[in-house]
Amino acid sequence: MHTTLQMMTICVACGFSFIAVVTPSFAQVPGSTPTYRDVAYDNDHASQCVDVYLVKSDKPTPAMIYIHGGGWRAGSKKNIPDWLRKFVADEQLSVVSVEYRFTDIATHPAQANDCLKAIQFVRKNATKWNIDTKRLGVTGGSAGGHLSAYVALHDDAADAKSDDPVKHQSSRVACAVSFAGPTDWTLLSTVDHRHPAYRQLIGYEPGTPAAEISAKLIKDVSPISFVSNDDPPIMQVHGDKDVIVPIEHAKNLHKQLEKIGVKSELVVIPGGNHSVAGAGNSKRATAFVKQHLLSIRP
Repeated sequence: MHTTLQMMTICVACGFSFIAVVTPSFAQVPGSTPTYRDVAYDNDHASQCVDVYLVKSDKPTPAMIYIHGGGWRAGSKKNIPDWLRKFVADEQLSVVSVEYRFTDIATHPAQANDCLKAIQFVRKNATKWNIDTKRLGVTGGSAGGHLSAYVALHDDAADAKSDDPVKHQSSRVACAVSFAGPTDWTLLSTVDHRHPAYRQLIGYEPGTPAAEISAKLIKDVSPISFVSNDDPPIMQVHGDKDVIVPIEHAKNLHKQLEKIGVKSELVVIPGGNHSVAGAGNSKRATAFVKQHLLSIRP
């Protein structure tokens, strides 16, 4: 899609829409062209690859891992949001944009595992890419917001006994920014979630009553389940009129993080709907990343 304005495309599934964030191509604009494109981090499926936007620096730079949205069944890593593109253009940090398996290929935890593996892959290639492994952040909107919160809060996926050297690496990050991402699937039983993607993600047909969904899956797909006192700082940006991802998701996670002393910021956009997932309200997110990645000395 080529346009001078940032656009949203709506992924239509079973009569409902879930916003996939699409940014323009920005031909010949600094920060718009990947240094490396379609680099495979795993070989189970062709979608398991990343685009890498590197900045030139005489010392290792911080990096943000970007996870796109689209209801876990659409969207693309091909374009990164403006606020991340500006970081690259200003040579402040590098960006790695992640593609992952959609739910028509595999259901949860495939998407989360792919994103965890992608972070480990960044660490494995950090020397080659001149990236500071102690200053990695993660961000995304909508489904990408869910996956960003998931990998930020999940226990370290490092496995020293694995035959895969990438899996020896840590999956932990230094901070996360989630734009309108769902965090708590227990809300399906108390708050109306008409969009089918919540159930499709965990292998259920649209309209399946919440009481018939596996409690184990509800727990495992929910980032809030993994909250612990060693978690990194988390920012959530959410509109209070979002009917696709009700704001209760963000409020519940924010409350839980604050309860155990993890730094948490909840930025509520008055009147904001699910278009907040497009990261248009990025001023606070930019400041948050500068504080938690750029201001930290290597």
